[in-house]
Amino acid sequence: MKPTTLVDEFEHYSAWRDAVFVRVEALRDWLNAQELGDAESDLRLNHLLGRLQEDTLNVAFVAEFSRGKSELINAIFFSDYRQRVLPSSAGRTTMCPTELYFDPTRRPALRLLPIDTKARAGSIAEFKREADAWTEFPLNLDSAEEMSATLMRLADTIEVDAATAEAFGLINPDDEETARNLARDGHVSIPRWRHALINFPHPLLKQGLVILDTPGLNAIGTEPELTLSMLPNAHAVLFLLAADTGVTKSDIEIWRQHIAPVQGASRARLVVLNKIDGLWDELKTDAEIDAEIAKQAVGSATLLGLPASQVYPVSAQKALVAKVKGDAALLAKSRLPDLEAALTQELIPCKQALVGESTQAAVEDVVVKTTELLETRLATLQDQVDELQGLRGKNRDVIQHMMVKANDDKQQFERGLQQFNALRNVFASQVETLRQQLGMQTLRDEVRHTRMAMEKSHFSAGLREAMERFFRQVEGNLNASGATIKEIRAMMTAMYQKFSDEHGLAAVNTPDHSLHKYRKEMARLERIFEERFNTVFKMLTVGQGQLTSRFFETLASKVVQVFELANSETEAWLKALIAPMETQVREHKVQLKRRLESVSRIHAATETLDERIAELETSMGTVSDQLDHLARINTRIADALAGEAAVARLVKTA
Repeated sequence: MKPTTLVDEFEHYSAWRDAVFVRVEALRDWLNAQELGDAESDLRLNHLLGRLQEDTLNVAFVAEFSRGKSELINAIFFSDYRQRVLPSSAGRTTMCPTELYFDPTRRPALRLLPIDTKARAGSIAEFKREADAWTEFPLNLDSAEEMSATLMRLADTIEVDAATAEAFGLINPDDEETARNLARDGHVSIPRWRHALINFPHPLLKQGLVILDTPGLNAIGTEPELTLSMLPNAHAVLFLLAADTGVTKSDIEIWRQHIAPVQGASRARLVVLNKIDGLWDELKTDAEIDAEIAKQAVGSATLLGLPASQVYPVSAQKALVAKVKGDAALLAKSRLPDLEAALTQELIPCKQALVGESTQAAVEDVVVKTTELLETRLATLQDQVDELQGLRGKNRDVIQHMMVKANDDKQQFERGLQQFNALRNVFASQVETLRQQLGMQTLRDEVRHTRMAMEKSHFSAGLREAMERFFRQVEGNLNASGATIKEIRAMMTAMYQKFSDEHGLAAVNTPDHSLHKYRKEMARLERIFEERFNTVFKMLTVGQGQLTSRFFETLASKVVQVFELANSETEAWLKALIAPMETQVREHKVQLKRRLESVSRIHAATETLDERIAELETSMGTVSDQLDHLARINTRIADALAGEAAVARLVKTA
């Protein structure tokens, strides 16, 4: 039986995700058709559908130059294309961080960010929103030769003087090799491009795969955004070594500073010992060659502080040749299937579990809230039926009494509504306080004040103090926001209990909300600042002006992203907190009005009693059917999440 490959597993994952999307979409459409949804539920389901539709699987390849990253990417993902998608020939390799993805709204193209943008303010993420900053070359998908020639631009370099290279942070003038190059003609070769985006309609990229190819210590060290955002957001990081060079000093530096500390969303960190074909020797037996490869793997693992089982020896070049030519023996000898199996076992299941958990939580909240609404509606209808059935054979005085009672209940509830409106005013006041503490304007003010303090400082100590004060202020804002969130939740919990006791509304467990993960992310960013920016080496080699610029291009930009996420999630929580109360109050008000109208009609004409009971019983049947249908939809979503039914059948029968 043919073993499952990473490509196969990713295709299965994509089909699973599509099936879940169809089920969640069916839930949203049914709620709208039955007029059971509200603004908060609709927003939440639409947000979930958007996440499922835009879901990506990010795999980062990291190494020094000439370790064979591009060839490994070609071998794992693009062998079916029967050509090298990324340049990987000797002397021609990617010189800048490169992202491969597919965006159906744009034409297939190579977009390149010029290296001189390093002299401008702005992070790579910000430049991505600035179309004019990029140089674009269309990809001719009908000509392999033209497409290959276009992608060779990734290897472009330019000659610049020492001042320019140093201003871009690309050289260390004290490095011996750099000094020798400058001594020859006063110039040094640097990458022409800062960042590359390849929009390419490969089947895997269409399904949401995003590949990040990161070449060299220089690229990582001079683009803090890679360390702060791109690598932590990767679902798998593959770190490449080369069997012909062993573990070099720069390899160890990349591993210890940029890969080993990575946490966040990354679940898999694998080390690849590439180019083992250099150890293949016709004068040695297979056993001797295997022993030599094993020795290299153990030695590499020891230097990196890893178990040998996490190091995967491969020959990417021979694997690509084997896949293109259909040579099973050569593919087995390349050992690429072992690496693909490890990725398959570690990467896809973790990604699917994360998506499944977040989807289940969102769906469960909406289904529970809707179920509570329908059960309350059903109970209210049953109470009305019981009340009207009790009127059979009663005289007009008794019916008059019931009418008075219904009117009293309505007036009592209206007094409760006054309390609810007062609560909403307090709620709105606390929400405004929270928005000021957590709001983007507050953060932007902090960024501006920090920038001014840094620009005024002429000493490294002043720069450090300004940055540290920035983190303390941001931490204080998050802590104050957390305290306000607790106060709001306690107030709403008390109000839900009061309305449940006094008016019979369904008890609701107010959703919890915490900013813990955002405080944790801020601690991670501060730790990176301490390790990367706040060192004597950086102060001396990069300089005050460039340090200030890099801080606000990367770290402050990332802090803004964190706060944007915190704001978005908090706003969604606030809606989820008040929406059930508003829905129940609105529903109870409608039912009280109908009850009073019903008793009034019966008081005027007792012969309508049986007709009204029949109407109510029909309504009860409708609500019961809605509860059953909602349960079936929820079960189908659970089946899709669990993958218990065939994916194709799930899609067809939705």
